[in-house]
Amino acid sequence: MAEAIIQTDRLSKWFGQIIALNDVTINFESGITALLGPNGAGKSTLLRLIAGQLKPNLGDILVWGESIWNNPTLYHRIGFCADSEGFYWDMTGFGMIRFLAQLSLVPKDKLDQKIWSIMKTVGLTEQMNQKIGTYSKGMRQRLKLAQTLVHDPDLILLDEPFNGMDPVGRSDTIKLVRSLGESGHCVLVSSHILQEAESLTDNILLMQHGKLVAKGKISDIRNQMDGHSHKICVICRELRKLAEVCVSFEDVFAVRLEENANRLIVETHRPNQFYELITKFVLENRIQIEQMYSLDNNLEAVFDYLIKQK
Repeated sequence: MAEAIIQTDRLSKWFGQIIALNDVTINFESGITALLGPNGAGKSTLLRLIAGQLKPNLGDILVWGESIWNNPTLYHRIGFCADSEGFYWDMTGFGMIRFLAQLSLVPKDKLDQKIWSIMKTVGLTEQMNQKIGTYSKGMRQRLKLAQTLVHDPDLILLDEPFNGMDPVGRSDTIKLVRSLGESGHCVLVSSHILQEAESLTDNILLMQHGKLVAKGKISDIRNQMDGHSHKICVICRELRKLAEVCVSFEDVFAVRLEENANRLIVETHRPNQFYELITKFVLENRIQIEQMYSLDNNLEAVFDYLIKQK
């Protein structure tokens, strides 16, 4: 068996009367694991505990066999991409990553070369000298990935990294995360969208109300989704052109224009196929999409099913 990089034993964390994580025992090995669950499921709390940002109220958590809490010798081996943003808006992207790389003790003689390389990896070389305050949501997500990876961590924690990304950014980031898993890193990615996890890995962990609901291969969970529709929101200025092509996609059975909000609502039974087709169309026709994200909450129905089986 592969050696466990992260080990939790009856891990619990609460904030006042709110139980954020409840009696979670799980091991994580190298490769990619997707943490799935609706907002408030406990995903972010678990990642922050693993990163050493929070101290457990009960239970234990070990990273590489050592307690992570108040253990700075382990922190330089961890890269954490939080869901929240903490940027200095008047700094350039390059300046921000340089500052954070120095805090992570990246050697001075390799600093600028390392930053340029990581900016190229996340696709921000053209914008790296612009102020962060001018960045779009997708560009800020890419910048968070750069700060996560600039010091070459072994353990990578990504909290909702695809939020607000356009189709091209989403595709590029998926490829990047896959490459990290294939190169032997331990990567944990949180999401509330089943299709995002399915594009990354077969290894999933389902959470709800702070508890571990199920774990295993995504195909076992996917079977519970048959017959459910999926709503996808696309924000774009060329709505009518996009709507015309979406109607022609197989398994797209509803398209709704909301021109006042510059958005298109698409309903489909096969979201993975839709994401692939729309990305290809956007690239071929040079259409700029600002954001694309799922509106469906069908994952909660799967959770309800699994809980009833217990």
